[in-house]
Amino acid sequence: MAPTVHQWPAQQRVHHSSVAAALPEELADCRKVLLATTRSLAGSGIAAAVRAAIGSRLVAETAAMRAHSPVEDVLALAGLLRTSRAERVVTLGGGSVIDGAKVACFAVWQGIADRPTLLARTSGRGAQREGWQREEPTPRLIAVPTTLSAAEFAPHAGVTDLQEGRKYRFLDSMQVPRAVILDPAATLDTPAELLLSSGIRAFDHAAERWCATERTAFSDAVSRQAMEMLATALPRVRQTPADLQARAMAQEAMWLSVMGGWSGVAVGASHGIGYLLGGGRGVPHGITSCLGLPAVMRWNEPVNAPRQQDIARLLGGATGAAGLRSFIRGLGLPTTLAEVGISLDEIPALAAKWDGGPPIATNPRPVRSVADVAEIMALMV
Repeated sequence: MAPTVHQWPAQQRVHHSSVAAALPEELADCRKVLLATTRSLAGSGIAAAVRAAIGSRLVAETAAMRAHSPVEDVLALAGLLRTSRAERVVTLGGGSVIDGAKVACFAVWQGIADRPTLLARTSGRGAQREGWQREEPTPRLIAVPTTLSAAEFAPHAGVTDLQEGRKYRFLDSMQVPRAVILDPAATLDTPAELLLSSGIRAFDHAAERWCATERTAFSDAVSRQAMEMLATALPRVRQTPADLQARAMAQEAMWLSVMGGWSGVAVGASHGIGYLLGGGRGVPHGITSCLGLPAVMRWNEPVNAPRQQDIARLLGGATGAAGLRSFIRGLGLPTTLAEVGISLDEIPALAAKWDGGPPIATNPRPVRSVADVAEIMALMV
């Protein structure tokens, strides 16, 4: 076995309980808390429950974070953190508000208040040792996720520069939320397409690692379990939206789906092309996986067909790609570029946004050129 390093993120607790039960415990050691959510959730019942749990500690609130965490929104949140002097940020929402809050905290820690300085601190897409033994900075995050993207379990974050139509990655060990509260009731106000497509994003985390060239026993175990649970839970959520047990199963599965990354197993071109579609055309995170994962599996068949057969058996398809497309379609989700308003003649310009780095560069079948990226995207039809 090749030498590997398993890295644990700087996360202290994951609660499987209600917001009302878990959040006061997590905020007991601080006096000033900021709530960051989205416009669609600000008036929801779960937002009211979060406010009640925060109580008198709530010193500021914002619902301004847009999809894909634009740089402008991140800097605005950092400014609000400074003026409110919040010690904790409670995020209520999906990957965009969680990632935006991560980088806003990073900007406060580093004294960054402008776009050029922030973008100059981007970490690229390489891995680094966590280094979370250092003194804990202020503020830190507490996440109440409302989707299944699993952003709350990762120390990295993506933000979008709308001027360039490009996504940037930031990595700091302390960006990972200090604690996560997995309350299935928090997902009830999430639109079905958003919740289910984010579940496909979680399946993408697990499937790309299951089919990776260099794997570990730990990654295989958690990735396989995540796929099995999602294959059961997501159709149940679609069929019976009020099924909290199915929603809780999906939440646990999406947590498992990212654990393989802790043991150093990389994702591939589906994730990377997702960044291109998200940054370049604003396609939501989950939908990028609905489009990208079947196409990438098809393109990768020459190098990992036996591993894909496990996915085919799990989902009931002749191939991994066919099984995935059928499964995604069964959830009422799109699988083609045309369904999200992207024409074939846009592919070259989108493919050209690839910078040559991972995760496209860590794909099992080597991607050697922009032309290869365009070839994969042409399979999304």
